[in-house]
Amino acid sequence: MTKRPDTLPVEETVAPLRRALAEAGVAVVVAPPGAGKTTRLPLALLDEPWLEGRRIVLLEPRRLAARAAAARMVATLGEQVGETVGLRVRMESRVSARTRIEVVTEGVFTRMALDDPELAGVGCVMFDEFHERSLDADFGLALALEIRGALREDLRLVVMSATLDGARVARLVGGPGGGPAPVLESAGRSFPVETVWVGRRPELRLEDDVADVVMRALRAHHGSVLAFLPGQGEILRAQRALAERLAGAGGANVDVAPLYGALPPAAQDRAVAPAPPGRRKVVLATPVAETSITIEGVRVVVDSGLTRVPRYEPAVGMTRLETVRVSRAAADQRRGRAGRTEPGVCYRMWAEAAEAGMEPCARPEILSADLAPLLLDCAAWGVSDPATLAFLDPPPAPALKEASAFLRDIGALSPEGRITPLGQALSRMPLPPRLARMLLLASRMGAERRAALGAAVLSERGAGGDGVDLQERLERVERDRSPRAAALRRMAEGWAKLAARLASAPETAGALAAPALAEPSVGALLALAYPDRIARARGRDGLYHMVNGRGVRLEAGGPIARAGFICVAEAMGQAAAARVLLAAALSEEEALALGAGRIAERRVVSFDREAMAVRVRVQRRLGAMVLAEQTAAPAPEDDCAGVLARGLASVGLDALPWTKALRQWRERVMFMRRAHGEGPDNPWPDLSDAALLADGAWLEPFLQGRTALAQLTADDLAAALQALLPWELRQELERGAPTHFETPAGTRVAIDYGDEAGPALAVKVQELFGLAQHPALAGGRTPLVLHLLSPAQRPIQITRDLPGFWRGSWAAVRAEMRGRYPKHFWPEDPASAPPTRRAGRPPSA
Repeated sequence: MTKRPDTLPVEETVAPLRRALAEAGVAVVVAPPGAGKTTRLPLALLDEPWLEGRRIVLLEPRRLAARAAAARMVATLGEQVGETVGLRVRMESRVSARTRIEVVTEGVFTRMALDDPELAGVGCVMFDEFHERSLDADFGLALALEIRGALREDLRLVVMSATLDGARVARLVGGPGGGPAPVLESAGRSFPVETVWVGRRPELRLEDDVADVVMRALRAHHGSVLAFLPGQGEILRAQRALAERLAGAGGANVDVAPLYGALPPAAQDRAVAPAPPGRRKVVLATPVAETSITIEGVRVVVDSGLTRVPRYEPAVGMTRLETVRVSRAAADQRRGRAGRTEPGVCYRMWAEAAEAGMEPCARPEILSADLAPLLLDCAAWGVSDPATLAFLDPPPAPALKEASAFLRDIGALSPEGRITPLGQALSRMPLPPRLARMLLLASRMGAERRAALGAAVLSERGAGGDGVDLQERLERVERDRSPRAAALRRMAEGWAKLAARLASAPETAGALAAPALAEPSVGALLALAYPDRIARARGRDGLYHMVNGRGVRLEAGGPIARAGFICVAEAMGQAAAARVLLAAALSEEEALALGAGRIAERRVVSFDREAMAVRVRVQRRLGAMVLAEQTAAPAPEDDCAGVLARGLASVGLDALPWTKALRQWRERVMFMRRAHGEGPDNPWPDLSDAALLADGAWLEPFLQGRTALAQLTADDLAAALQALLPWELRQELERGAPTHFETPAGTRVAIDYGDEAGPALAVKVQELFGLAQHPALAGGRTPLVLHLLSPAQRPIQITRDLPGFWRGSWAAVRAEMRGRYPKHFWPEDPASAPPTRRAGRPPSA
């Protein structure tokens, strides 16, 4: 039936695979890139008896890989695509009655299974590069296992991968008798690859750094170079940087070719093709080149170590692109590209020590994706709980809950989780639920053609260029006469017709409440899909606030940058101020019409730090977006006391009306707390700044009826603080931390509890004559710090041991004092001398 290709490493698994499928009906194949599993194994199964009259469906993770696989197989057969080997991907279908092997993308297979649950005419389904773990691949395998288990026992399944936990997948797929599926491994064929860690230079942009490493590799080695970058933007900038460097270095025999998913097929083919004789090639690629395609002549790999992945945020219903470090498995696959035909070298743009912190494998998409499309497809399949299907990693419950809430909100699911007639219509559209709903609603407004083209541009990366303005991209696609643009328009036309038919059906029409817009703009149509992403300018250039509460930044020029309202289709970066990648402008009237049912008035009570007072605003809001607001007088229901109490944390305790006596009282309580010692049984309250500011509930009862902190009196503050101290502790406070100390001379001197060294007393030394015991507080546990003063109130000594001072250094102090103040009494034994407050000798001396 088929020509035998040159011997490939995977050839050793052909016979075991035939036996496994004949006996068990399932198999798992683990073979490294270049082993030949993608192109050899499907051809090897064509003559199997169990396949007679049926075809093989080979799943690939992306269109580039599908096209490459089909092209290689037909080259082996000496045929054209569409004969024995066919191709079915978005915007391209080349199959015929002769087709025995149909190469499809993973999303196409999901649609095949939903449209025909028995997969009539299909004898074998082969999942290639399953290690990439896309959501479509995981769901496709779950559906295939369901079909095999319930409807088609004769359906054969093969799961293939370059790097895969074969045993884990084998248990999921299952074999005869409830055991695991047979696992077949191929050693592959590769040459040694030297690894060079060159690190990253943070002072350079990534694309400039990559260009410099590529130039270094071209000078040091022969052969072509494959460089991995995270995305299309970095690739195009690196291409320009390399062109400048090559021009200055005389690199006339080097061709630079970009390779990413949005490129036209002809450009992708040029990147994958071997370099002409006498020339070298530098391919700048996204992760599409990691495993699923082969680029001839490459013996040098430059790995930036980065990849771009979608991250879904359930809280705002938005998927944003995030640049992250590649996994170790992906880095090893990239490195292996350099050793396909001869020994090679791989330049890794990170430190060798950093590899310990890299994830071992890429995170499965099912764990971080928007699960609304999956949940709707499951409901269309008849499964309300996706967790009942056979997933290698079950979908996370919080993401399923959020997806379920969204689908119920738009009427696609019933409260019980069953699919509704509207949900059936949405599931029949080959689009995610949001975009499918946009087309159905647009058809009720007579704008389905425009909406369908918009959906095509949104779902086909790179269509219409890479500008931020969706309106401009649509206009480019409408003018473009390339085969790709024509195919895109044909696809959109088919969607528009399908949407019009589904939207006009009686069971669907009643569930579609389209806004009253005669000629909706592109932005208004986009907002039919993403009403939560309508955004309003925040008064500063390029900054917008979305209905879902998040801020975004628009850096583009042109009309869209001046729009008061936009709808965001795609963003990248931190969600607090993500950079808008794709959006469309809409008018204020359109925004209000689209959100008419969700516009509400809200009274916002806040704390004004400048005035240290309550501020009340009445806002007209669409979600988190403020449409209009005006100030209002505070009302009893505004909880002004709570707002003031909580606002205190932003201005600090100095905003309160402290008196000297109240500060001392607080310091006394804090002293007693410290004197008691640390521990959970300490009865003394914490009156520190941090504690009082952490929770303003202590002050709130005393702010009732007030709208500003300035209205709080010192008596109010005293009452609030003293309420924190139980009655029995108030009595102990007077005993253990008195406000004053009475000297032997009869003078009441205030104790300073704010001194860092401890409670302190500044007193004339003569008033302490006759005191033989050092004064102490807290039941005698804490000695007072005595600041002894001269008759002129100048410090002469600081002590915590008065008797020791009398016995020790007093003699020297006495001699100095007698010289300075000869009219004063300076006894030799002050511990037994009478105290005095005046000059001269006391009467009893």
